[in-house]
Amino acid sequence: MMKKIFILIPLLALMSCEDILLESPKAVAVETFYNTAGEVETAVNAVYEQLRATNNISGQLGAQLEAYTDYSYGRGSYQVLSDFQGLNSTNIPRTDDGWRLFYLGIRNANLVIQNAPNGTNISQADVAKFVAEAKFLRAFNYFWLVRNWGAVPIRTEATLNEPNVPKSSVQEVYNLIIADLTEAENNLPETPAQVGRATKWAAKSALAEVYFTLNRYAEARDKAKEIMDSGRFSLVPVTVAEDFEKVFGPTIVSTPEEIFYLKMTRQNGQGMYLAMFAHHPGARLHGAGGFFAHYSDKESNPVQKNWDNADLRKSYTWYPWNIGLGANSLLCKKYSDPLAPTQTGAGNDFPIYRYADVLLMFAEADARVNNAPTAAAIEALNQVHRRAYGQPHTSPSSVDFKLADYTAESFYDLVLKERGYETQYEAKRWLDLKRLGIPKLRQVIKDATGKDVADKHLFWPIPVGELNFNTALDPNTDQNPGY
Repeated sequence: MMKKIFILIPLLALMSCEDILLESPKAVAVETFYNTAGEVETAVNAVYEQLRATNNISGQLGAQLEAYTDYSYGRGSYQVLSDFQGLNSTNIPRTDDGWRLFYLGIRNANLVIQNAPNGTNISQADVAKFVAEAKFLRAFNYFWLVRNWGAVPIRTEATLNEPNVPKSSVQEVYNLIIADLTEAENNLPETPAQVGRATKWAAKSALAEVYFTLNRYAEARDKAKEIMDSGRFSLVPVTVAEDFEKVFGPTIVSTPEEIFYLKMTRQNGQGMYLAMFAHHPGARLHGAGGFFAHYSDKESNPVQKNWDNADLRKSYTWYPWNIGLGANSLLCKKYSDPLAPTQTGAGNDFPIYRYADVLLMFAEADARVNNAPTAAAIEALNQVHRRAYGQPHTSPSSVDFKLADYTAESFYDLVLKERGYETQYEAKRWLDLKRLGIPKLRQVIKDATGKDVADKHLFWPIPVGELNFNTALDPNTDQNPGY
């Protein structure tokens, strides 16, 4: 089955890369565009296009983060990243391109926010909806920027034509993110007009994760609970490992678990590029072969060795393959598409927010608010855990964790471990560890790899092109430490 996605090549995408921070779009005139709902929707689509780009989070940038985990290692040009000593000259251009894509998405969002309210043939309801969607996407781009680069320039519709913008503090960036997501939550529809568009529930999920990242646990818990109480989402039932194909497979259009995914299809440049990084050509799990840029080891990697073999996520996510390092080597098969026509054509969608993630956020946040695990927290965790063992996720089972067995700290660690199992190859683990603080991050990585995380590894370098171009930045003081 060929999946259909709503993303179109927008007119705004015809701008050159050099123009994105300097000039108004030349491909269309503002006075003759943004006037109808269809025109504004096309402009919003331009923001999605950058997120789905092959070098963004569902591709090359995601591959960068997957080399930073405790459960796997980078190989080839990604091997140096698993030393946790910062980026080299091969990997810096990759994060530079991520910066470019995020800011291009922000610029396209700003154009909608600025121009949609002035449309001559569009209802106020449509204006509010599309501006909310643009603000959701702008916030999402800034959320990725602030977690990976720290303090960054804030570019909004008010500074569209201003090339020289100083860095704003991390707190100021988060203030904008929360304001944008709050407006999105209030004005986005509950049901998407097309599969893959942001909804009120995507905004609530993003707010939950933002609050979670900021250790504002009561607010994170409450947003997650709103999603849980809505009754709109549920875990996809699983009885055998291969049933997880119903969650991650290349032909799946949508599931009850999906809250917000980047939608992909089997077309060159329109598929999930990250899938290509996982596989070995000999395994034939990707139609175009595979880079096997990440791997693990079932004996020497403690996460893999200590992971219960009865957990269906383990056998679904990893497969043994000797890549020249011995028979214990493992490769990730979470996203397999034997019919992918090209390297950038895997049909697997890329999960951003799914219900399992919300349950796990709620479990930890609720326990932290109460300084102890609660019945509600452990039930949310158990729903994910039961499903992992092929049990009905809403009924008590023999694999359930018991409330009396855990202190506050041991429960936090338990949820972190389960999050690590559940979200592998979703570009989440490194950022999940960072939110817990640098000492915890360093401890987890040290325990798993024996390596120390260098200070310069904590944030990516501001692109030299940005420092040269943006005169409001001082290359001597505004560059991130170590670069």
